[in-house]
Amino acid sequence: MNSVVRRLSSLFRQSGCATQPFNAQHHQLLQPCRGIRVDVRNGNLEGALTLMQRKMTSSGIERMIKHEQRFHIKNSEKRVLAQKSLVRRLRSEDLARKLKSIMIKKVR
Repeated sequence: MNSVVRRLSSLFRQSGCATQPFNAQHHQLLQPCRGIRVDVRNGNLEGALTLMQRKMTSSGIERMIKHEQRFHIKNSEKRVLAQKSLVRRLRSEDLARKLKSIMIKKVR
């Protein structure tokens, strides 16, 4: 969990997003930022972190962070990653095709 927080903070620093709370006086200085906002209620940091993790996986930010290349990737690793992405894409296309045929049958 610590590495995810570190990567997120570096991502925010690179994008120029403001991390201070929004004030009406400073709204011209703050750059609008897309991201995930999680409220910590009653000091429950663990619950907020799990909620953030869930939101990150559903929105695709986690995949974007993993794909961020910082170091050299060996050719063998590139082949494995390419194979995994191909399998993921084919499964997605297959599921879309099945859902489309189901919807067409329901309409008829």
